[in-house]
Amino acid sequence: MAYRVLIAQFMHETNTFSKLKTTLDDYRRRWLIEGEAMVPHFKGTRNEVGGYIDSAAEYGWEPVYAVAANATPSGKLTRETWETIRDKILGAAKQADKLDAVCLSLHGAMVSETEDDAEGALLEALRRIVGPDVPMVATLDLHANATVRMASNANALVSFRTYPHIDGYERAVQAAALVQEALEGRKKPRCFLSQPAMLEGADHGRTTQPGLMRDLLARADGYEKEPGIDVVSIQVGFTWSDIPYTGPSIAVSHEPSAQARAREIARELIDEIWRRRDETTADYRPVSDGIAAARARSDKKGPLVIADGTDNPGGGGYNDTTPVLQALIDAGIDNAAIGTIYDPVTVQQAMKAGVGAEITVALGGRTDPTMGAPVKTTAVVRMLSDGVFRNDGPMNAGVESNMGPTAVLRIGGIDVVTISNRIQTTDLQVFKSQGIDPQAKDVLVVKSVQHFRAAYGPIAREIVLVDSGGICSPDISRLKFTKLRRPIWPLDGVNDPYAGARSG
Repeated sequence: MAYRVLIAQFMHETNTFSKLKTTLDDYRRRWLIEGEAMVPHFKGTRNEVGGYIDSAAEYGWEPVYAVAANATPSGKLTRETWETIRDKILGAAKQADKLDAVCLSLHGAMVSETEDDAEGALLEALRRIVGPDVPMVATLDLHANATVRMASNANALVSFRTYPHIDGYERAVQAAALVQEALEGRKKPRCFLSQPAMLEGADHGRTTQPGLMRDLLARADGYEKEPGIDVVSIQVGFTWSDIPYTGPSIAVSHEPSAQARAREIARELIDEIWRRRDETTADYRPVSDGIAAARARSDKKGPLVIADGTDNPGGGGYNDTTPVLQALIDAGIDNAAIGTIYDPVTVQQAMKAGVGAEITVALGGRTDPTMGAPVKTTAVVRMLSDGVFRNDGPMNAGVESNMGPTAVLRIGGIDVVTISNRIQTTDLQVFKSQGIDPQAKDVLVVKSVQHFRAAYGPIAREIVLVDSGGICSPDISRLKFTKLRRPIWPLDGVNDPYAGARSG
């Protein structure tokens, strides 16, 4: 008889400093897919749901599909949004009558109007339904603000090991394999989590170059080869969240006999994160440096990529700040393209005017003009589309993305992909789907801080990461925390990472 396994996804990285609440419509703009409809949408894709679908087929499970829900990072989920999607998952679990296991795709940094630890609350509610003995695993984003509540209700927390996150599929396959071993009685995993008194650490998880995170992951790989150690996950945390649980953590899934060793492993990794806490590979530079690089002549092939990292919609950025665009215009930069500026009002203006029309626009800067006023200029409408494309990868390869109604506006020598749904620029199709060859441009501007590197790194002659003053600034002194546990490094005089640490 086939094992019945609940499969669900509920993801959001919540920037509590954002003024934009996250609604059900925000999920619908990205995806909110129920029941069996999850299969045709994600089968063959390289994300976590695709990994669970393939694993269910491999192991002969009888999958019970609940919902796949994912929204672009922004502010807190409204109570309605949180409870509606939560209840779809809980309802599927109740209606299934008997479940043998649960496989979830979560983020780990979701905050609602009523829950600072939304994933912990979801896992706890599911545990009450399925009982104490049903294996339950969850994949997490590497930037999870993971909690003891999550760990105490899950048998394993399996976090991404790449940033850019190109291994969602592999992590789901890993989690499903552990579930299968538990179902067959070969393993009895339980999860231990430890969180130090740190707000930031582990270089924010960057893995595109040698450094601390790669070293930590190499150690984790070694630990997982030890008897009784099932999964060692390193969560680096999501800084822009004012909750008690923000910051790095270590989750170790282990067999009952390896409980003491699991605690040792967590401590060894935390000690290393603490010892190397000042290491970083990020090099944020002023916008003027990006402009200087755009003006400089180069014999190297490929475009200069300017990453507008502090307006990264993948971290809750508003996706409409304008300092980089204005600087490019002022400098007279030619043969450039920007992906993207969120401005539904201007998109509708362009659609009414039609392709080829010249229009006077006030582009961007609508959410918070203090981060860059709207750019007032004339533009030619070069292309109009529905903004839907399928990712080439390597991140989320095969998954459909939707920028909403989209207009390509040419301002001088700059093509601006202007969109109606906020979206991080991670895939070349952001440009290609809009008739722009990114490799033929001298300059590309992307609204992203790190994920863009998976697709754009191989084509770039140079990458310049700039701080344009957006909401995702690395300067944490700009953030006013009221709920964060204290004392904590680096905000306070903390000399011991275990002062007020959480574990369990």
